[in-house]
Amino acid sequence: METILFDFIAKYIVLSEEEKNALVALDIFRSFKKGTVLLSEGQLSTDGYFVLKGCLRTYYVIDGNEKTTAFYTEMEGITPHCVLNKQPSEYFISCVEDSILTVANPDMEEMIFEKFPRFETLCRILSEELLAKSQLSLDQFKTFSPEERYLDLVENRPDLLQRVPQHQLASFIGITPQSLSRLRARLTDKK
Repeated sequence: METILFDFIAKYIVLSEEEKNALVALDIFRSFKKGTVLLSEGQLSTDGYFVLKGCLRTYYVIDGNEKTTAFYTEMEGITPHCVLNKQPSEYFISCVEDSILTVANPDMEEMIFEKFPRFETLCRILSEELLAKSQLSLDQFKTFSPEERYLDLVENRPDLLQRVPQHQLASFIGITPQSLSRLRARLTDKK
């Protein structure tokens, strides 16, 4: 597990053995089964997650219906809003697949940042990348039609089509599962 994380970090900075050992000593690696709810609406949490293997989903429950807002797969991280604002969560995070994650909290991060300042720079870079990706995703959701959102998913995240149940994909692009089936059939007929 450590090797996966270290290989990812190496794309940004080269870690010393001391830095690698400090990360391993934090005991941040966790395995979760498919269906595990990591965070529930109304729950307080201090945990942030980084996906080494697997898939996470964020969603709201509105009038009894799940509304999927994001999927996080390998080498993507999420720090729930409740960690930052110290308020109960407004949404859920669950494992779509069996997953291997790093689980960390702000106290752990602060300790590592003090001892190894380069990690703070790395986290800033990763946060900026995530912010840019989130902004693009929001813009596309507001400006794309459901068909365009689906085609974008096919082009940019084709793995999700195999990894995620159809009802969750439909919710993610803002349509019903029946509409997604019709959309797929219509696109197949066009070919």
